[in-house]
Amino acid sequence: MARTLELLNPKEHTELRFNDTAYGRAHFVQVVAGEFVAAAAVCPIFLTKSAETGRFYAGAMFGFEPGEDLIHPDEAGGRLFVPLDLQRLGFFVAPGNAIAIDPAHPRFAGGRGARLFEADGQASQPFRRVQQALAQLSVGVPETDAFIQAMVEARLVEPIDIDLSFDDGRTLSLAGLYTVSLDALDALDEATVLGFFKRGYLQLIYAMSASLKQVSRLAGLRNDKIAA
Repeated sequence: MARTLELLNPKEHTELRFNDTAYGRAHFVQVVAGEFVAAAAVCPIFLTKSAETGRFYAGAMFGFEPGEDLIHPDEAGGRLFVPLDLQRLGFFVAPGNAIAIDPAHPRFAGGRGARLFEADGQASQPFRRVQQALAQLSVGVPETDAFIQAMVEARLVEPIDIDLSFDDGRTLSLAGLYTVSLDALDALDEATVLGFFKRGYLQLIYAMSASLKQVSRLAGLRNDKIAA
């Protein structure tokens, strides 16, 4: 079903409100390179292929199945890591760097939450955070695409199959996930590795590799949920 977008402007949307903490329950969310380090401290980062384009993109895993989010909010109600792609839900960049919304998105339901615009027509603080997320994504997506393309061209991308068993007897096999091979990285010539270092790619590679230990943490969180 095609969404109908509306261009935002203070006059027409002066009373519009949105839930600035409603991120839904997503088990796999696209992330950009600038988020890798923060994401790796909380959840695993994988590459996978878009069902629409067949191209690789990077994603943070919050659960093992659709609708499962094992990264619980903290006691203050916040999340340890909120991807930019969740922060901007319901908002889109339109031609000319304008911002459009999907008025049917749940974030705008009920007319409750934070205002987008102040009485003087200026963006509210919650809306400014959305604007910042959109701006970071507009830069971060092409940067991440370039990083992934460099990994593919260097033959560093490899599939990773994950088999899990849980305390309730269920087993899960996760396919269609990829990571960057450190062994293949070690086999590269010095000039290529130096080039990766200068472009900041080594930090991204090691963040992805370190994030894999979070798979067992997520499995433990699921087992804790089962026990509860």
